[in-house]
Amino acid sequence: MKPLHSAITTLLLIFIFTSCSHTSKTLSGGSEKDSVRKKEWAIVIHGGAGTISREKMVPGMDAEYRTALSEALETGKKILAGGGSALDAVEKTIRVMEDNPLFNAGKGAVFTHDGKNELDAAIMDGSTLAAGSVACVADIRNPISAARKVMTNSPHVMLTGAGASQFAREQGLDIVPPSYFYTERRFNELQEILKNEKNGTVGCCALDKSGNLAAGTSTGGMANKRYNRVGDAPIIGAGTYANNNTCAVSATGHGEFFIRWTVAHDISALMEYKGLSLKEASELVVNDKLVKAGGSGGVICVDKAGNISMPFNSAGMFRGFATSEGKEGIFIYKDE
Repeated sequence: MKPLHSAITTLLLIFIFTSCSHTSKTLSGGSEKDSVRKKEWAIVIHGGAGTISREKMVPGMDAEYRTALSEALETGKKILAGGGSALDAVEKTIRVMEDNPLFNAGKGAVFTHDGKNELDAAIMDGSTLAAGSVACVADIRNPISAARKVMTNSPHVMLTGAGASQFAREQGLDIVPPSYFYTERRFNELQEILKNEKNGTVGCCALDKSGNLAAGTSTGGMANKRYNRVGDAPIIGAGTYANNNTCAVSATGHGEFFIRWTVAHDISALMEYKGLSLKEASELVVNDKLVKAGGSGGVICVDKAGNISMPFNSAGMFRGFATSEGKEGIFIYKDE
């Protein structure tokens, strides 16, 4: 009986070890696809997703986009590596993209049906679930900074239109004439890229050395839009979400689908309630749920361990990432 007893004991110990190991991975949001070893910091950015391909890229623009993405990424990297907060990294990284007319946010915002620019932005603090957003603003130079002021200096989550502009002015933010957002050279240069492109948001998600997550998104909205349409970018849980227990998410794509399927929060919920890894949750939402619904676009995400995921179901997505381990990259096309 002793050999049998010994064998049973061995099997029991193996079972317990395996179960504990699996439970540990599940609770940490990890799997074989995601590392459970926590990184000191991590950052991921996007500059919009859609019908982006090498064949449609205007000569020279590929390099310009990569340079612009690298500049934005470097801004956030320096903040995080220096011990700065995820919120600061997200805001300042997005400001760089808002100031670059290559992107459909801030100065490079697309035009509405009436020939105007209407801007939206949101930011969220994963440590407190505090959030702020602005929508349909036309004279705030950096909407992402206005969104942060709404979060920190008001009792509200979202302000829109003239009221948001008044608030931003009272907060001492840069107010510019609507003409600031129009540049003739860039407008003409980007027409071949943007004429069939309805989406083109910018976003950033970050994990800082204190273990806090943050997400932010900024957009010029949908080209040729009417009736003060608002997409998913400023909607917390749809285009922007952050929670220290799971992940930070910023989305880009056909906003109506991201709103109805609460894409950003759904990724977090799948991790929290089903124990999926960041990679598993984000790919399930973007490449299964959204595809079945008919929605196109993508997301960037970082989890509490510093794992990064950037799935998209469109032809391309401007994107990049960097971590404290020295890994980083800038990508545009599907095959990269």
